[in-house]
Amino acid sequence: MAETHARLIEVYPTLPFEPVRGSGAYLEDAAGRRVLDFYGGHAVAALGYGHPRLAAALTEQAKRLFFQSTAVKLAVRNTAAERLAAFAPAGLDRVFFVNSGAEANENALRIAIRATGRSKIVALEHSFHGRSAAASAVTWGARERWYGFPRTPMDIAFAPRDDASALAALVDADTAAVIAEPVQGQAGAYDLGAEYLTAARAACDAAGALLILDEVQTGVGRLGEPFGADLYDVRADVLTTAKGLGAGFPCGAVIMTEDLASTLKAGDLGTTFGGGPLACAVIETVIDTIESDGVLANVRAMSSLIREQCCVGPIESISGAGLLLGLKSRVKAACLRDALLERNVLVGTSADPNVVRLLPPLIIDAIHVEKLAEALKELDDESLQ
Repeated sequence: MAETHARLIEVYPTLPFEPVRGSGAYLEDAAGRRVLDFYGGHAVAALGYGHPRLAAALTEQAKRLFFQSTAVKLAVRNTAAERLAAFAPAGLDRVFFVNSGAEANENALRIAIRATGRSKIVALEHSFHGRSAAASAVTWGARERWYGFPRTPMDIAFAPRDDASALAALVDADTAAVIAEPVQGQAGAYDLGAEYLTAARAACDAAGALLILDEVQTGVGRLGEPFGADLYDVRADVLTTAKGLGAGFPCGAVIMTEDLASTLKAGDLGTTFGGGPLACAVIETVIDTIESDGVLANVRAMSSLIREQCCVGPIESISGAGLLLGLKSRVKAACLRDALLERNVLVGTSADPNVVRLLPPLIIDAIHVEKLAEALKELDDESLQ
């Protein structure tokens, strides 16, 4: 068991490994044990650890201006917004910076309800969108398990994730928006696919509703394209992103169409730390690095290699896209995770008890994939029971 700390409210289950430093795709503890990170801190460590360009960007910006709020204009904020809008799918031209994925989704939902004057949101079964009031209200199962509020701030209907006609039937004249993750991460790397997402777009168009793509986990190169909207060629009215956007520095963004942005006026949105100079310097550097270092091509290549090499040992199939992958195991995912950590490979679990989730840094190479495959080959079903 991991050591507890008397002052922390320890609501998170933790693993028996405490990193103190990192380099590339590896984490290291105080005793010098090196662990290959195939989980990336919930998909956050997009460029791995100790990346020289990220460290330099943070250091230089911290020396120049550590913080200022949105009460003043900042050139670094304007540059980050330009870079993100250019990186985002065509038509999503306006950016509002926030601090996290939950905050991004919270704002996206509020914008949709205000812009349409409607009161209903359609979300998908098995979805996860965050733990703030509105974001967790559209998270599957949250109200039954941990929501905590006496009521939700809007009407919600949950549609099956594998039945486009059932989704379309729920999108009606009261619907402000449909919110969906192109690949459901927490659900076990469940790929909605182009056909389903195209049907969601059509249902929104028919009802005059908006389509919100939650790309907090799938965005910023995770799927081998800038965003899942690009991979599946689906048009969103609003796209949310965080996690890999800062590659470890807390930040997020709501990206929307010009038409939707025109419905907002001064005071409609607010944030204290969103769009701070450190976050913006990092955002610009992350996007520049992805584009200049061939990261998207590497994601596609390593995703293919994992599918080729890692369906071994207790693994019977692989789901997901890019480097958001689920290894379907014949044994419990928690047991497999623990066994891999003993072999110095860190992976994650998911809401599916038999799916191990892979969210490695986007800069992994063939040697890292080989190490994961070799660790899996060492395991058998009987030893993991």
